[in-house]
Amino acid sequence: MVAFGVGTAVARGLDVAWIHGSESAKHNADVDIQVHAYDAHTVILRQNMAINYEAPFMFLLFGNERAVLIDTGATESAEFFPLRRVVDELIADWLREHPRDDYRLLVLHTHPHGDHVAGDGQFVDRADTEVVPAGDTWAHFGFDVEPDRLARVDLGGRVLECFAGPGHHPEAVVFHDAHTGFLLTGDTVYPGRLYIVDWAAFRATIDRMIAFVADRPTSHVLGCHIEMTRKPGVDYPILTTYQPHEPPLQMSVDRLHAIRRAIDEVDAAGARPGRYRYSDFVLCLRRNQG
Repeated sequence: MVAFGVGTAVARGLDVAWIHGSESAKHNADVDIQVHAYDAHTVILRQNMAINYEAPFMFLLFGNERAVLIDTGATESAEFFPLRRVVDELIADWLREHPRDDYRLLVLHTHPHGDHVAGDGQFVDRADTEVVPAGDTWAHFGFDVEPDRLARVDLGGRVLECFAGPGHHPEAVVFHDAHTGFLLTGDTVYPGRLYIVDWAAFRATIDRMIAFVADRPTSHVLGCHIEMTRKPGVDYPILTTYQPHEPPLQMSVDRLHAIRRAIDEVDAAGARPGRYRYSDFVLCLRRNQG
């Protein structure tokens, strides 16, 4: 048995050269899905921009009794986006090192937008697998009844805590993994355009994240996209499929505080719909705020 949760999560380096698209899709030579092993029990995946410009990140975490895949990418076709095959190979590799029977897979989501759920269908007929549809995630964790509750996902010695994180999407979820110290923020916080459909809920979610990490070791804050360039305040154009000068995926908890300060500034300016540019992110307030 792997001794998860023993000691304090230590931040490992994430100096990864992520696949970031090609000047011409015709000359794309990147793998369909990049696989980065953060440690022996934690894998970060990124979809090729030539398959879908969103190039989302996904997370596969192994516990003693089951693994969890968080998000399934932006493309339905297993031919063009072989997520099931890649995940099956990774699980088989892990089980060779840690043999056990009746090992299961759980599929969860940060939120229901299409670029995070498109690959779900690849797993519906997989044995020993539970796919929780993204639209059912709040009900699955009881957030529909108790939106302030803290839920737990026990993978067998490795426990994730999760809580409701609306603002970008009404049913967004935030995950924290005690083993790595990852705070997985979906599309609520990442190096890019933070699209906000409910300003009050977004503010409350950032406040909750800040309060949450104050009591827990947090090595990296990880969202699901990179859209900024390395030039402060400059993002790549929407629909781009070539981002040669991306900043790192990982952020520190300082990013949460920077966003909170930005919220105060936007509030002071009247919080009108529009784009508010900051060094490492862009706040994009949609109309019809809740």
